[in-house]
Amino acid sequence: MYAFPKSPIAPLRIHSHHRSDGVGPARGPLFLYVNMDEIIDQRIAREQGPAARVAALAEPVLKDMGFRLVRIKTFGSTVQIMAERPDGTFTIDDCEKFSRGFSPMLDVADIISAKYHLEISSPGIDRPLVRPTDFETWAGHDVKLELAVPQAGRKRFRGSLEGYHAGEVRLYIENPEGGKEPLLVGLPFADIAEATLVLTDALIEAAKARLPEKAYGDGAEIDEDQIKLEEENDNG
Repeated sequence: MYAFPKSPIAPLRIHSHHRSDGVGPARGPLFLYVNMDEIIDQRIAREQGPAARVAALAEPVLKDMGFRLVRIKTFGSTVQIMAERPDGTFTIDDCEKFSRGFSPMLDVADIISAKYHLEISSPGIDRPLVRPTDFETWAGHDVKLELAVPQAGRKRFRGSLEGYHAGEVRLYIENPEGGKEPLLVGLPFADIAEATLVLTDALIEAAKARLPEKAYGDGAEIDEDQIKLEEENDNG
């Protein structure tokens, strides 16, 4: 975990070795350009077991339909697939479209051996943040975050989101040393296990202004805390 000022992103650059013996053509520096669209579209994928297999099956189908996967969770007899359009919307019609196209594929794949209930939903207002762009889009709002790898001896953080920069999610947290000013910390995106927005009045107003009400589909009805409790019960 680090605290530091924001700096501009520089392109990844590799320098070649310049020959001094005059043999062969002189060459300038070589540049390796990274496809930033692929990097910023990288998803936090922590699914395991059947959920991971469902994700591998669902993700290309969603992409072909112009959607993208947010996350997949299985608990009890329920398979929950959370998805969205690139602009964050996902209507009831979108849910139905994907369900009609994907349900037969899931049946044929036989990933879930027992009888199951397939639930397609939008992320909702207090949504999971799973891509670098999510952390930029919702900068200024409160977030709770859990790491797969501890930083400074802790896994859980809560604070005001500053954004994403150079592979790190930055947020303002209470100063652990008791200072009055919040501390800006950077947490490795690759080490994030889960991150969700905290439901506040400011978030509700921002979400209403950003998206039409119908665009949330049924995802706004999902209780994240209840899902986590049911998962814990399933795992004993």
